[in-house]
Amino acid sequence: MRQTRLLIPTLREVPAEAEVVSHKLLLRAGMIRQVARGIYDFLPLGVRVLRKVERIIREEMQRAGAQEVLLPAICPAELWQESGRWERYGKELLRMKDRNDREFCFGPTHEEVVTDLVRRDVRSYRDLPLNLFQIQVKFRDEVRPRFGLMRGREFIMKDGYSFHVDRVECDREYDNMYAAYRRIFERCGLRFRPVEADTGAIGGSRSHEFQVLADSGEDAIVSCDRCEYAANVEKAAIGDAASAATAGAGGASCSASSATALRTVATPGQRTVEEVSAFLAVPAERFVKSLVYVVDGGGPVLAMVRGDHVLSEAKLKDALGAQAVALASEDVVARVTGAPVGFAGPIGLPSGVRRVGDRALAGLVDGVAGANAADQHLVGVAHARDLADVELADLRVAGEGDACPRCDGRFVLQRGIEVGQVFHLGTKYSAAMHATVLDADGAERLLEMGCYGIGVTRTIAAAIEQNHDDAGIIWPMPLAPFHVVIVPVNCNDERLRTTAERLHDELEARGIDVLLDDRDERPGVKFKDADLIGHPLRITVGPRALERGAVELKRRTEASADEVPVEAAAARVAALVAEGLGAPPA
Repeated sequence: MRQTRLLIPTLREVPAEAEVVSHKLLLRAGMIRQVARGIYDFLPLGVRVLRKVERIIREEMQRAGAQEVLLPAICPAELWQESGRWERYGKELLRMKDRNDREFCFGPTHEEVVTDLVRRDVRSYRDLPLNLFQIQVKFRDEVRPRFGLMRGREFIMKDGYSFHVDRVECDREYDNMYAAYRRIFERCGLRFRPVEADTGAIGGSRSHEFQVLADSGEDAIVSCDRCEYAANVEKAAIGDAASAATAGAGGASCSASSATALRTVATPGQRTVEEVSAFLAVPAERFVKSLVYVVDGGGPVLAMVRGDHVLSEAKLKDALGAQAVALASEDVVARVTGAPVGFAGPIGLPSGVRRVGDRALAGLVDGVAGANAADQHLVGVAHARDLADVELADLRVAGEGDACPRCDGRFVLQRGIEVGQVFHLGTKYSAAMHATVLDADGAERLLEMGCYGIGVTRTIAAAIEQNHDDAGIIWPMPLAPFHVVIVPVNCNDERLRTTAERLHDELEARGIDVLLDDRDERPGVKFKDADLIGHPLRITVGPRALERGAVELKRRTEASADEVPVEAAAARVAALVAEGLGAPPA
């Protein structure tokens, strides 16, 4: 491919609307252009990267036994109403009406549509297991679309769904997809970690996220320094050793009889842990931070963590066996505690209010808690005396140094970008939509379902966030729009041009994705564009090296180039490309 025939509008300046590295570089490298907030054109180079990600996904899905389908982007409201998500999904769901006033939505995900397809055409257990996937445009009306392809409104996603006669079979397919996803991201050349995760709005009982490791990642994850355990900080289980160790930070354990007397102190206008900590000169780890939650839209629950810890709503939901939890409004807090927000505490609440606390509160002495009265707090709070009947569970967000729940290792904190997730959905959608099959005994059974998603466009952004420098993108070989760029320093020099064209044709014949920069530009401009775009390899055809019968071959990741004989250049490039793709040389 010749560069003069491609639309590659590179930019020297950083566009004002770009915030993160991937957004800046995708715009500057001429791969995308914004049409509206969160909606982008893909230009030729961007499409080439997109197709490479899609090809890897398709190959691994087919290898794993999944079948490709294409479901409609526009979905009828009645299917979403049947599942109950039409009302629950929220404003991210783009709703619309046709000329006959029938309601539709632009699918952000396709559980309803695929469940409807299967319930109409799959009747017997003999037709199972069944795994269907698609790669398609989705739309979610993000309240703040930002960061380019990282959090757009329109995006391309691979979503897959499996159907089974029982849980055992569904778990087997979950493990199959987990392994397939590992292969996909390994083939993309990315450094990643699969981590245990919350199922979120999709629902279900088992889930792993696939996180591309990058300092700019939105998600915080922890991984054990001794075993393979890893999880999102909201989901990560904290070992008992951490609970025992952190309890000591609040003071030595004591009996109820030896605890300091409980008393009320005035804290006018001091609401937050930070404010009260400074006012009373008491460290945050001796605080009981109390938060009122509404569970499944019903009754209130008081959840407690230590003052220097953060409550995980995902863990709270699991501990309560709830479908959803939400912070209570100011009115509910006042009704439950008799005080404004900021003064809630676990002592003296009405008898019907359930109280649940994090395990790190065990052994607390001389603690501080809200007094359930405006401008007042309690001091001298002791777990053994005052909170002995509180339910304890692992409720807090995990952090650096916490104990692993599976070995004697400790957590390392990392940043990640979620690019894929696998779920065990169970019968959440099949029960709501009555999707059944007849089992071997002729009995009707609800289908067990799994769900498996990959953000295709998000994977592109994540690859750049992980692989770049000050000069531009550094593509992993499997994702690069071109494996190698050939740069003749002067296209008007017939000898240089002829040599460059011959190398181009030879590499193309070997199946290498090669770009010939045949523009009438200065060498410095060409080199800057090559680094900006991120071609893994660059061949420079210059007069001095050519006098010696050689060209210069440079890796994008290295500062200097090597001279390679012209006759050996194509073979050398082919070997490097094969190495980068993880395949033996052709």
